[in-house]
Amino acid sequence: MSEEQNTRRPDDHEFGWRLGVVVLVYSAFIAAIIGMLLSIQVINVGKYRQKAARQYERVVTEKAQRGVILDRRSRMLAESIESVSFYANPAIIRKSPLFDQKGKAVVDRKSGKQKTFDNSAKIATIFSRQLGINRLEILGALRKPKGVVVLGRKIPVAKALPLMQEKYPGVWSDKDQQRYYLNVAAQVIGFTDSKNEGSSGLELQLNKALKGRDGTRIFQRSATGVRYPAPDAKQLDPVKGNTVQLTLDADIQSIVEDELTKAVERFNADAAASIVMDVRTGEIIAMANNPVFDLNQRGTWTPERSRNRAVTDSYEPGSTFKLVMAAAATEVLKRKATDIVFANNGNMPIYNLNIRDHEPYGNITFRQAIMYSSNIVAAKTAMAVGSAKFNAYARNFGFGVKTGVGLTGESPGRVRTLARWDRTTLPWMGYGYQVMATPLQILQAYAAVANNGTLMKPFIIKKVTDAEGNVVRESVPEKVRQVISPEAARYIGREYFKAVVDSGTAKSASVPGISVAGKTGTARRAAGGSYANPVYVSSFVGYFPVETPLYAIIVVVENPRTAYYAATVAAPVFSGIASRMIACSEEMQKNLAFRSPQQTMLETAKAVAVPELVGLRGRDARRMLKWLKLEMEYSGDLDGVVAAQSVLPGKMVELSRVIRVKLSEGNRNRKSL
Repeated sequence: MSEEQNTRRPDDHEFGWRLGVVVLVYSAFIAAIIGMLLSIQVINVGKYRQKAARQYERVVTEKAQRGVILDRRSRMLAESIESVSFYANPAIIRKSPLFDQKGKAVVDRKSGKQKTFDNSAKIATIFSRQLGINRLEILGALRKPKGVVVLGRKIPVAKALPLMQEKYPGVWSDKDQQRYYLNVAAQVIGFTDSKNEGSSGLELQLNKALKGRDGTRIFQRSATGVRYPAPDAKQLDPVKGNTVQLTLDADIQSIVEDELTKAVERFNADAAASIVMDVRTGEIIAMANNPVFDLNQRGTWTPERSRNRAVTDSYEPGSTFKLVMAAAATEVLKRKATDIVFANNGNMPIYNLNIRDHEPYGNITFRQAIMYSSNIVAAKTAMAVGSAKFNAYARNFGFGVKTGVGLTGESPGRVRTLARWDRTTLPWMGYGYQVMATPLQILQAYAAVANNGTLMKPFIIKKVTDAEGNVVRESVPEKVRQVISPEAARYIGREYFKAVVDSGTAKSASVPGISVAGKTGTARRAAGGSYANPVYVSSFVGYFPVETPLYAIIVVVENPRTAYYAATVAAPVFSGIASRMIACSEEMQKNLAFRSPQQTMLETAKAVAVPELVGLRGRDARRMLKWLKLEMEYSGDLDGVVAAQSVLPGKMVELSRVIRVKLSEGNRNRKSL
């Protein structure tokens, strides 16, 4: 091997080593690129797709319209209307771009950038003028160093439109839904929160059905910033919430609420509740409570005002519970209305206690004992029936269990198990103590007597339909059981409870032209575990017409202070509700189209009592007078409210007499606080 060849070998070796390093580095570089590509396109493809989508795609949620709530005649009780909310970024407003009169950007000569100015004062002036908000409050909010300011929330579209047509840097708007209520049956219907989610009542209970399903829209942005719907993305349309139809009648509900308000004010009571039911089907025509709150003004809501006392509150019912005693006496003891019973001259010592009547009755008929509400006769009758049978009748009438009306918070009341009865339970239960019941349970029991002894399940949700009109849920009349025989039911109603209204303690519950059966109840409620300083609960429950019963009504007034006997407090409220709802409801007038002796008397009478018209809508007052064969002359707006009448309520006048009334202007506010 030559010397020249030997000298080249180290160079070749160095070259090979260098080439290997280059190849290795290059291979590592290629491997890194391949690894990165695998990571981006295979391993973490989802992550990078999302990152890319966030840069040029935007998912916009389209809120579904909340379903409406209707009354039995398909009138709106609750609906969602579109509204607009305005927001502002103070930092951007204080640096609004400046343009000259021709709309050309004003540029700073030194920096070459567009000039800016503080536009807070102008925006505060415009929004305060349009929305009726204090200008200084808006201006103060816009002076904040950072954050987002609410300029106006849930503004009606018509009012917001002028502001939406102007474009101000740093100001934007969002469309929203605002719930609007007719403002009746507040405790039943409930309301929604700021996010349009149900917060109470049926709005909460049926929230899933009412809220519907939100839709989504996917938009993409071009290089120039123009937004357009993504061509390959699936767009989901919003689905409107279901429509809920109730059995309530808005007009009758309004009447009941108005009568309760008058009663609470007149007797300085703590609260009141009333229910109207169709005895044939169990449909709730009205369910009212007082005090109430304004559904369209959330600030008026309090836990006390929102309680649906008609189903949540149980109390010792007192004499209205004598229905159970009368039914057991008729079927078990074969007691007749003309049977003579001894009322112990008003006082009966028993178990070192005393049961007293409000009058010292001696020998009286069983009919008179119920007419005059003798506690002593009721107690003695219950003891004659016996614990087991009396307990069976109480439970068969629905006491001690929920009615199943379908409203949240319903109380089952309380009927002790026989094992927990003591020797005082039976006599005291005979006249409505040592037992707890809700107003709805009492009404359901009387409705069963009115319905020939058949107990019906009450219901208030009539039908639920989806956005396409398909029926999702529908309630039908449901028979619970036969409580007493039809013969016994008719006998009890005509011989006892009709007599209570015709000649007994409830004369003030009578309704002109209609036969009424019912019972008063003046019960003491224990205060601090004692009856020494009792709080009274006055109630009346009845149904009409006695010949062919159609409707039952209960009125409960809690802690009336200026008077407490039910004949004075609750019975007149029943009469007012029944009279007004018959006069104002064409449906009821049609259903009551039968000829009873009372109707014949009304048609042949030469004089009738003038009803109380103050507080009624003009059209309702005219219908009521027409029903009584009286005429009305008025001054003012017929859609307004009667402020005064020329003839005092209760005064007897000849038929066809003209009653002059003064009407206020504008529509009546159905709600009373």
